[in-house]
Parts: sequence; structure tokens; C-alpha cells
Amino acid sequence: MNHLADFADSESEVRYYCRQIPNLFVTAKGSLVCDTEGTEFIDFLAGCGSLNYGHNHPKIKSALLDYLRADGIGCALDLHTGAKLAFIRAFRDVVLSPAGMNYRMQFTGPTGANAVEAALKLARKHTGRTNIVAFTNAFHGMSLGALSATGLSRAREGLQGCLDGVVRLPFDGYHGAGQTDLERFAAMAEDPSGGIDPVAAIIVETVQGEGGLNVASRDWLRRLRDVATRIGSLLIVDDIQAGCGRTGRFFSFEDAAIAPDMVCLAKSISGGGLPMSLLLIDSSIDTWRPGEHNGTFRGNNLAFATAGAALDLWLDSDFVAGIAVRSAMLDRWLTDLCVRYPRTITRKKGLGMMAGFECSAPELARAILQEAFKRRLLLEACGPRDEVVKILAPLNIELSLFREGLARLAAAVDAVALERANQPDLAA
Repeated sequence: MNHLADFADSESEVRYYCRQIPNLFVTAKGSLVCDTEGTEFIDFLAGCGSLNYGHNHPKIKSALLDYLRADGIGCALDLHTGAKLAFIRAFRDVVLSPAGMNYRMQFTGPTGANAVEAALKLARKHTGRTNIVAFTNAFHGMSLGALSATGLSRAREGLQGCLDGVVRLPFDGYHGAGQTDLERFAAMAEDPSGGIDPVAAIIVETVQGEGGLNVASRDWLRRLRDVATRIGSLLIVDDIQAGCGRTGRFFSFEDAAIAPDMVCLAKSISGGGLPMSLLLIDSSIDTWRPGEHNGTFRGNNLAFATAGAALDLWLDSDFVAGIAVRSAMLDRWLTDLCVRYPRTITRKKGLGMMAGFECSAPELARAILQEAFKRRLLLEACGPRDEVVKILAPLNIELSLFREGLARLAAAVDAVALERANQPDLAA
């Protein structure tokens, strides 16, 4: 691996994934990625959820190539373009209208953090309040506003004095927390002596992807919606990782039958891994002045082209049904794994195709990832101590390849469990 010195000499110390997976990757198709040595890996990482449709999906790839061949405009700020119009119409007709939703769309820039920043800024502007409510184990991005709502201590290190204006509440299930905690908070917010400044917005992930695959119950989400309305705040759902079909339906909150005031989308919204983010805004709170929030790359027309092609997949009933099939397969596999390795695995976690298992110690999760890598499987850990092994296979991964990937992961767990049996202090 003679490339390692070049990256070590020239790229910032902040690089992360490549320290765990040092290969030099060059090609990818579907759920397989290949390095310069010709080694193929099954991809259960999927760009941290930005490749829900896999690498270089033929329809998405064709849409991009056709757009480039036609000399389609690339960066257009927020000018009207054919590619953006086609996406807006498709998103409205394929996603919003069938769900009875009527959001306005704000194109905020290339990353999910851009969408979160815009949502927090608009909430504060619209309500005239500054306080934001966020939750334990939340992850909303690395820019300053988004980071203030993020719970991860290693990301916040050294910036504590810059990350104020946020009230932290326990997420559903956090050390037994539930709807009672939401009610208690609402009572404090309404009490003139409760010590809670007026709240502009509550921001929440329905499934905490980086926080450990923690799933909010439908009843808890409904109560949260009620509390937000009751205290006069807006409800923002961060669907950056859990959206675009990752938990089953297009939006992760649809089964709870709630109506957020704003929804943050990114990652797989572009369909093919191109940078794009989108903020959905209830029309009643779209109180921006022209140009009050902008960004140079909010008009990435290459991403509009691929995003429109990705939405076409949602018109295919076989694709939609296939998500449920794969989700059920994964759930059964996780259930069986927990039964087979009760000392190594504490419980299964997550929802749909955003799932995994919690290990009894972070060391075990790290060892499992290493064993999986030896078996040519790419995936990562999450959770406050990286104790949860997270499986984010593409939603349309071939069933045979999905089974093979799960078999490789099971073999990795088996190898670690066997080593632990021989070294019982591994998880001490």
C-alpha cells in the first residue's frame, strides 16, 4: 500500500474512515467496491447512508451522463433551471402529494449540516426565540449551529463556550426516559419559574444513526409533536440518514403520522452520492426574505439530474416491496444472531435497513469490524462508545449478495466470540 505515505503527508490528520480501511478504492457498482489490487468488498457502509440505491445505479448513472453530454448547466446558484424544475415536479408528484404533504423546498447547499443550519436559523427568525431543544445521543452535523445540537462529546471538544442556546432532553428510552419526561419538560417550559427560555424549535432524529441506532416510538413522536405545538415551538425532523427509504417508507416519520414543521434531507436525496441537501418547510413558516439565506452550491444541477432519476425508482412497486423484504431478512438475521451470541451481543437495534447490534463492550465491536474487513466486508460502528455495529447496505442490494454479506458478518462475530471464550477478560 504505497499510497499511504502520500495521504499521510498531504491530507489533514482529521481523516477517519481511511485509518480503519486503508485500501485504495477505484471502482464500485451496486453493492460492491473494488480496490487497486482487484479485491472486491461488499458494502454495508454505503457512504454512511448516502448510497441507498447503491453505487452507479444504471438509471441514475445514465441520467448524469445524459445531462453532461447535453452540456447541461452545472452550478446555477438559485436560478431557474430545467434540471431543478424536473426535480421539484418529481419530488412533489412522487413523494409529497401521495403522502398528503405540501412542503416548500429550500435548496440549502451540499451537506446535511447546511440543511440543519438553515432550519435552526429559520426557526429562530420565525419565532423570535433563540432556544433550541435537542436530545441525548443526537447527531446533526459538524458546523457550529448543528454541532450545538449534537451530543457527541469528541466533536464538541474545545467549543463548549460557543455551543449555547440548546436545552438537552433525554431521547426516548434513554435510561428509561419516555413520554413522562416530555410532559415534565412542557410543564417547565410553561411555568414562569420553570427556568426554560422560550423554545424556537425542537430538533429530533426518529432513528439516531450515529448515536447508536436508537429508535423513537410512534407514541413518543406523537407526544413530541403535541408538546412542540403546546409550547409554541416548531418541530424539525432531521431525516438526513433515516430518510429516503432507509427505515421503510420515504420519510422515517410517516408511520408515526406526524407533520413536522421542517424536514432536513441530504445524503441519499441526490441518489448517486453527489452533494445535495434539501430543507422542507411548511408554507406557513416560510418567512425568509429573498437572499436572507444562501450558498454558492445550492444549485448543483448534476445532483438535481441524478435525484430525479432516483425518484423514478419509487414508482417501481418491486423496488418499494423489496425494501420490506430486505428489512425483514435483516431483522430475522439479527434476532438469530442475538440468540447465538448472548455474551457478545446485548441486543439488536435500529429499524428497517438502518439496523445493527449492540456489543457488550466497545472492544468487541472494534474486533468484529476488523474480522469483517478481513472477510471483505465494509461497515462501521456507532453509538456513544462505538459499541454498536451498524449495517447500512443499499436498499436494493441483491438478495444473494445480502445473504453473503450477512454470512461474512456472522463469521466475524463467531471469530470474536471464540476468541473471547479463550480470553474472558476481553470485555472486562
